[in-house]
Amino acid sequence: MITILDKTFVPFIDQPTLENRISHLASQVSADYKDRCPLFIVVLNGAFLFATELLKRIPITCEITFVKLASYENTGSTGQVRQIIGLEESIKDRDVIVIEDIVDTGLTMNHLIEQISAFSPASVEIATLLHKPDALKKPVEMRYIGFEIANRFVVGYGLDYNGLGRNLDALYVIA
Repeated sequence: MITILDKTFVPFIDQPTLENRISHLASQVSADYKDRCPLFIVVLNGAFLFATELLKRIPITCEITFVKLASYENTGSTGQVRQIIGLEESIKDRDVIVIEDIVDTGLTMNHLIEQISAFSPASVEIATLLHKPDALKKPVEMRYIGFEIANRFVVGYGLDYNGLGRNLDALYVIA
Protein backbone atom coordinates (compact mmCIF):
# COMPACT_ATOMS: atom_id res chain seq x y z
CA MET A 1 0.00 0.00 0.00
CA ILE A 2 1.21 3.52 -0.83
CA THR A 3 -0.10 7.01 -0.21
CA ILE A 4 0.11 9.83 -2.72
CA LEU A 5 -1.18 13.17 -1.46
CA ASP A 6 -4.66 12.43 -0.07
CA LYS A 7 -5.18 9.00 -1.70
CA THR A 8 -4.19 5.47 -0.71
CA PHE A 9 -3.31 3.03 -3.47
CA VAL A 10 -2.92 -0.76 -3.45
CA PRO A 11 -0.86 -2.93 -5.83
CA PHE A 12 -2.61 -3.77 -9.10
CA ILE A 13 -0.13 -5.07 -11.72
CA ASP A 14 3.44 -5.86 -10.65
CA GLN A 15 6.61 -5.10 -12.60
CA PRO A 16 7.33 -8.67 -13.83
CA THR A 17 3.79 -8.95 -15.21
CA LEU A 18 4.13 -5.57 -16.94
CA GLU A 19 7.49 -6.46 -18.47
CA ASN A 20 6.27 -9.86 -19.66
CA ARG A 21 3.28 -8.31 -21.44
CA ILE A 22 5.41 -5.52 -22.92
CA SER A 23 7.82 -8.13 -24.31
CA HIS A 24 4.88 -9.88 -25.97
CA LEU A 25 3.66 -6.61 -27.51
CA ALA A 26 7.19 -5.83 -28.76
CA SER A 27 7.34 -9.22 -30.48
CA GLN A 28 4.02 -8.52 -32.19
CA VAL A 29 5.12 -5.08 -33.40
CA SER A 30 8.49 -6.42 -34.58
CA ALA A 31 6.82 -9.18 -36.60
CA ASP A 32 4.21 -6.83 -38.09
CA TYR A 33 6.79 -4.21 -39.17
CA LYS A 34 9.72 -6.53 -39.94
CA ASP A 35 10.80 -4.94 -43.24
CA ARG A 36 9.47 -1.42 -42.62
CA CYS A 37 10.61 1.64 -40.72
CA PRO A 38 7.69 2.80 -38.58
CA LEU A 39 7.52 6.16 -36.85
CA PHE A 40 6.61 5.74 -33.19
CA ILE A 41 4.77 8.73 -31.72
CA VAL A 42 5.02 8.63 -27.93
CA VAL A 43 2.31 10.53 -26.05
CA LEU A 44 3.90 12.37 -23.11
CA ASN A 45 4.04 12.44 -20.19
CA GLY A 46 2.31 9.22 -19.22
CA ALA A 47 3.59 6.86 -21.92
CA PHE A 48 7.30 7.51 -21.36
CA LEU A 49 8.02 4.41 -19.22
CA PHE A 50 5.87 2.09 -21.34
CA ALA A 51 7.46 3.48 -24.53
CA THR A 52 10.97 3.06 -23.15
CA GLU A 53 10.41 -0.57 -22.21
CA LEU A 54 8.55 -1.35 -25.44
CA LEU A 55 11.06 0.30 -27.77
CA LYS A 56 14.08 -1.32 -26.06
CA ARG A 57 12.57 -4.66 -27.05
CA ILE A 58 11.88 -3.78 -30.72
CA PRO A 59 14.96 -4.56 -32.84
CA ILE A 60 13.64 -3.22 -36.15
CA THR A 61 14.73 0.06 -37.72
CA CYS A 62 12.41 2.83 -36.57
CA GLU A 63 12.08 6.52 -35.73
CA ILE A 64 10.70 7.97 -32.51
CA THR A 65 9.07 11.33 -31.81
CA PHE A 66 6.91 12.80 -29.05
CA VAL A 67 3.68 14.74 -28.63
CA LYS A 68 2.11 16.05 -25.47
CA LEU A 69 -1.66 16.11 -25.00
CA ALA A 70 -3.65 16.47 -21.82
CA SER A 71 -7.20 15.69 -20.72
CA TYR A 72 -6.80 14.80 -17.02
CA GLU A 73 -7.23 16.80 -13.85
CA ASN A 74 -6.98 15.14 -10.45
CA THR A 75 -8.44 11.62 -10.91
CA GLY A 76 -10.87 12.21 -13.78
CA SER A 77 -10.83 13.04 -17.44
CA THR A 78 -11.80 16.65 -18.15
CA GLY A 79 -13.33 15.63 -21.48
CA GLN A 80 -11.39 18.42 -23.18
CA VAL A 81 -8.20 17.71 -25.06
CA ARG A 82 -5.59 20.39 -25.53
CA GLN A 83 -2.41 19.93 -27.52
CA ILE A 84 0.72 21.26 -25.84
CA ILE A 85 3.59 20.03 -28.01
CA GLY A 86 2.84 19.12 -31.61
CA LEU A 87 4.16 16.81 -34.26
CA GLU A 88 7.06 18.23 -36.27
CA GLU A 89 8.14 15.25 -38.42
CA SER A 90 6.59 14.57 -41.83
CA ILE A 91 4.33 11.54 -41.58
CA LYS A 92 3.05 11.49 -45.17
CA ASP A 93 3.13 7.89 -46.45
CA ARG A 94 4.71 6.69 -43.17
CA ASP A 95 3.65 3.78 -41.00
CA VAL A 96 2.80 5.42 -37.69
CA ILE A 97 2.42 3.69 -34.33
CA VAL A 98 1.09 5.83 -31.49
CA ILE A 99 2.31 4.74 -28.04
CA GLU A 100 -0.08 5.70 -25.24
CA ASP A 101 -0.19 4.87 -21.53
CA ILE A 102 -3.96 4.46 -21.22
CA VAL A 103 -7.02 4.72 -23.42
CA ASP A 104 -10.12 5.27 -21.34
CA THR A 105 -12.68 7.74 -22.74
CA GLY A 106 -11.06 7.61 -26.19
CA LEU A 107 -11.31 11.40 -26.53
CA THR A 108 -7.56 12.08 -26.40
CA MET A 109 -6.74 9.27 -28.81
CA ASN A 110 -9.49 10.24 -31.28
CA HIS A 111 -8.21 13.82 -31.25
CA LEU A 112 -4.65 12.69 -31.95
CA ILE A 113 -5.64 10.18 -34.65
CA GLU A 114 -7.68 12.90 -36.42
CA GLN A 115 -4.63 15.19 -36.43
CA ILE A 116 -2.30 12.44 -37.64
CA SER A 117 -4.70 11.28 -40.37
CA ALA A 118 -4.84 14.80 -41.82
CA PHE A 119 -1.17 14.36 -42.85
CA SER A 120 -1.85 11.23 -44.98
CA PRO A 121 0.21 8.54 -43.26
CA ALA A 122 0.37 5.11 -44.94
CA SER A 123 -1.05 3.54 -41.77
CA VAL A 124 -1.80 4.39 -38.15
CA GLU A 125 -1.86 1.87 -35.30
CA ILE A 126 -2.13 2.32 -31.55
CA ALA A 127 -0.10 0.59 -28.84
CA THR A 128 -1.47 1.22 -25.36
CA LEU A 129 -0.40 -0.22 -22.04
CA LEU A 130 -3.91 0.00 -20.58
CA HIS A 131 -7.42 0.13 -22.01
CA LYS A 132 -10.62 0.78 -20.06
CA PRO A 133 -13.41 -0.47 -22.35
CA ASP A 134 -16.16 0.52 -19.89
CA ALA A 135 -15.01 4.16 -19.91
CA LEU A 136 -15.09 4.65 -23.70
CA LYS A 137 -17.08 7.63 -24.93
CA LYS A 138 -15.70 7.39 -28.49
CA PRO A 139 -14.67 4.07 -30.04
CA VAL A 140 -10.97 3.62 -30.78
CA GLU A 141 -9.37 0.86 -32.85
CA MET A 142 -6.28 -0.41 -31.05
CA ARG A 143 -4.00 -3.10 -32.44
CA TYR A 144 -1.64 -3.52 -29.48
CA ILE A 145 -3.21 -3.59 -26.01
CA GLY A 146 -1.25 -4.46 -22.90
CA PHE A 147 -4.11 -4.95 -20.46
CA GLU A 148 -7.86 -4.35 -20.51
CA ILE A 149 -8.84 -3.11 -17.07
CA ALA A 150 -11.94 -2.01 -15.17
CA ASN A 151 -12.79 1.68 -14.97
CA ARG A 152 -10.59 2.44 -11.94
CA PHE A 153 -8.01 5.18 -11.42
CA VAL A 154 -4.49 3.82 -11.94
CA VAL A 155 -1.14 5.30 -10.90
CA GLY A 156 2.45 4.25 -11.49
CA TYR A 157 4.54 3.16 -14.47
CA GLY A 158 4.18 6.59 -16.05
CA LEU A 159 0.64 7.33 -14.91
CA ASP A 160 0.26 10.00 -12.25
CA TYR A 161 -2.00 11.45 -9.62
CA ASN A 162 -1.62 15.24 -9.75
CA GLY A 163 1.90 14.88 -11.15
CA LEU A 164 3.08 12.29 -8.62
CA GLY A 165 3.64 8.55 -8.85
CA ARG A 166 4.87 8.29 -12.45
CA ASN A 167 8.18 6.81 -11.25
CA LEU A 168 6.62 3.78 -9.56
CA ASP A 169 7.77 0.53 -11.21
CA ALA A 170 4.34 -1.13 -10.93
CA LEU A 171 0.69 -0.12 -11.26
CA TYR A 172 -1.55 0.73 -8.31
CA VAL A 173 -5.27 1.47 -7.92
CA ILE A 174 -7.14 3.51 -5.32
CA ALA A 175 -7.88 1.39 -2.24
